[in-house]
Amino acid sequence: MRAAVTTFLVIVAFVVAVPAQLAPHRFGLDDFSRVARVADPQIAPDGKSITVVVSHASLDEDRYDPALVLVDVEKGTSKTLVTGQVGLSSPRWSPDGRQIAFLASVGTGGDARPQVYVLRMGGGRAQAITTAARGVQQFAWSPDARTIAFATADEPEKRTGPERFNDSFEVAINDSVLTSAAPTSTHIWLVSSAGTAPAQRLTSGAWSLPVSRPPGPPASAIAWTRDGTSIAFARQQTPHGGGGNDLQVVNGSDGTVKPLNGLRGTFPLYSPAGDSVALVNQGAVAVAPAAGGPAKTITTAIDRNMASAIWMPDGKALLVGANDSMRVSLWVQPVEGVARKLDLGDLSPNSSYHVDASVGKDGALAFTASSPLRPSELYYMPSIDGPVRRLTAVNAETVALPLGRTEVVEWKNDTFSENGILTYPPDFSPSQKYPLVLLIHGGPRAASMLIFSAPAQLMAAKGWLVFQPNYRGSDNLGGAYQRAIANDAGEGPGRDVMAGIEAVKQKGIVEDTRMAVSGWSYGGYMTTWMLGHYDIWKAAVAGAAVTDQLDQSTLGDAANARGATSAWINPQSMERARAQSPITYASKIKAPTLILHNVGDYRVTITQSYKLFHALKDAGVTTQFFAYPISGHNAADPVRQRDVQRRWVEWLERFLNPSAAPAF
Repeated sequence: MRAAVTTFLVIVAFVVAVPAQLAPHRFGLDDFSRVARVADPQIAPDGKSITVVVSHASLDEDRYDPALVLVDVEKGTSKTLVTGQVGLSSPRWSPDGRQIAFLASVGTGGDARPQVYVLRMGGGRAQAITTAARGVQQFAWSPDARTIAFATADEPEKRTGPERFNDSFEVAINDSVLTSAAPTSTHIWLVSSAGTAPAQRLTSGAWSLPVSRPPGPPASAIAWTRDGTSIAFARQQTPHGGGGNDLQVVNGSDGTVKPLNGLRGTFPLYSPAGDSVALVNQGAVAVAPAAGGPAKTITTAIDRNMASAIWMPDGKALLVGANDSMRVSLWVQPVEGVARKLDLGDLSPNSSYHVDASVGKDGALAFTASSPLRPSELYYMPSIDGPVRRLTAVNAETVALPLGRTEVVEWKNDTFSENGILTYPPDFSPSQKYPLVLLIHGGPRAASMLIFSAPAQLMAAKGWLVFQPNYRGSDNLGGAYQRAIANDAGEGPGRDVMAGIEAVKQKGIVEDTRMAVSGWSYGGYMTTWMLGHYDIWKAAVAGAAVTDQLDQSTLGDAANARGATSAWINPQSMERARAQSPITYASKIKAPTLILHNVGDYRVTITQSYKLFHALKDAGVTTQFFAYPISGHNAADPVRQRDVQRRWVEWLERFLNPSAAPAF
């Protein structure tokens, strides 16, 4: 009898164990770190190949290791041209196609500075041709391929004697985490592409080229005139930024600077014939005669937030792109006429403030893109009418995993038609109900789209519905929707989010006693706003959250550019800022809240997270606060990025799935 019982137990144990062993591996932290980045495609002048930067995370070294890869368009084969260069970025073909220049870091640790490297396609190793003490920010080939113009910041004034110990600096309208020397002006230099002579300064003065501080759009690119005599650029009055950008032209031979037809904007780019110049101004693309005359905005009818443009080879149209309803879209916009949206299927081109694309001399297109179930890869179209071909499969390992499907949810609120993105658990069954986690995008001038979202897939793998609502202020539904957030930072967007939740609940799949809210930056603002206004949350994660509009208007680096200091102008402005600050309603927060923030965050200063943390502790709300001793608005390194995701998901799991131990 005992033997029979033992045999029965063994069989039961085997039956129970088999499903666990056969259960497919879901997307987890290791998979999160294995997703490769594919960026900056550049079509060769002969159109036969494309360079692209492919980066993989090295957790042991806490960095991303980029490789410059050459992809054969016809065969689809790939060849690694450069590897082992830390910080490799911005590959650009020389106009004659014989060389490729790129940026890569020289030095180690805090002394590392990006420099311009040139690789001869005939063979040999890439050679650094610049030695800029403050590093190179951007560069551009001259039309004859003999010269490279680059932008670099001036060195601080060298003090002598006792004054060398005097490190005081004047505070302007800048972020409060600036603790060393104030920023210096960025100017244009010239260097021979052969690297045979030292670089020569071209511009100087107290003014400055704009500088990018991520997350945000790249700095306005410098652009040569087609005859190679001059360079167009955007100019700010001071290195602190703000005040808009005046477009200027500098003569390459004598350094004479003059206005570019009185134009204001960013990203000046001459047409192939050199007779017109395109530019971006306040989210729209405009074109002006190069010889002088007013600019004509050409993307008004598209009504989307444009960040960059690329001339088509005939000089009669430009390729433009922007967040568009549920995906990033590309259009061919004629200088005269109606724009045409390209058919990209389920693909959404990568767009971090500008669309990651290139146009060949024959009109071919290369772009990086993702779809909900496939991370970024390189894609190619032989023409704007041609089929889309995928040329790489660097993320095939991720595609093979059981991922959660994603769809668009649409609803109406107030006078707006709105949408959001819903990701389901991989084993979703419509007969069951699931916890709902909100993952709210930042910006607010951004949007959640039908793309591959690694954070959403991490959460869906835990058995949760993941909802990413687009609230008023998002830039995917037109200018009126984007501007509707003015003087209504929380109330209106909060109603939008709640209406979106109701639309998801109408599907009958939400366990509404287990809902969580989370987000980073403005997503953190919306998280803390929702916590203080709607008592429906089981847990929350607030990352780099804007909680106090007064702090945001005076301590962050965006105050200058956005004019946010108007909160101090009069008592009414002050009261409006307080009314739209989530910290004002912190006493109403009940949900357990995890707070995450970088100590040196120049965009949203950590003071705002400290205020939230103390308010919650004083009120007896369950909370933890983890800070990262780094600068920047979010982590750029893979180890801290992984840690953010781990803490985020484990905190939610603690309250949404209390019986489940962390599986990471």
